[in-house]
Amino acid sequence: MSNTFLTPSYHWRNRYLLMRHGHSQANAQGKIISSPERGLTSYGLSEQGEQQLVDVLAQWSWPAPTQVVHSDFLRTTNTAARVAAAFGLSMTQEVRLRERHFGELDGQADHHYPDVWAFDAQSAEHAQWQVEPVSRVAARMCAVLEALEQRFTGETVLVVSHGDPLQILLAALAGRPLTQHREQPALLPASITLVGG
Repeated sequence: MSNTFLTPSYHWRNRYLLMRHGHSQANAQGKIISSPERGLTSYGLSEQGEQQLVDVLAQWSWPAPTQVVHSDFLRTTNTAARVAAAFGLSMTQEVRLRERHFGELDGQADHHYPDVWAFDAQSAEHAQWQVEPVSRVAARMCAVLEALEQRFTGETVLVVSHGDPLQILLAALAGRPLTQHREQPALLPASITLVGG
């Protein structure tokens, strides 16, 4: 993973609106949905998530996005589509923005998340239950921003992804140990964090 983004003096070429998808059917059902087999075509936004997007767009206080890049899971695609339509933008899928893969826990109850995070706090390299290591998630998420920095200048890019990947990315961008990604406030569904610019 490049350390380009880990220095406070880095001069960003673009602004990034890092957005977690709205409340999803997986959230409503208390399920971990992290595999493409489950997440690409099922478990889109819940009714609550649809309303969140209505509210976010009605109260928009961020810079207007000029580009939309999103994970190809259904819940992130739904979210990106609502924002893109509101601003008259097209969308670009980016598989590196996908949910962290939770291995053997995929499809199981979401009360297993804290068990994974407890291992995360001990090692960014762990793969307990065949979970995707934090370090690998950080590498692919940072690579997306690096690619966007090379591709664009002066844009406001909406990046729609998932809770864990975005938490891990923010830890990496802040130069914090990746083992501490859960020590920052949890990103709520449909929340937006401004980076750069």
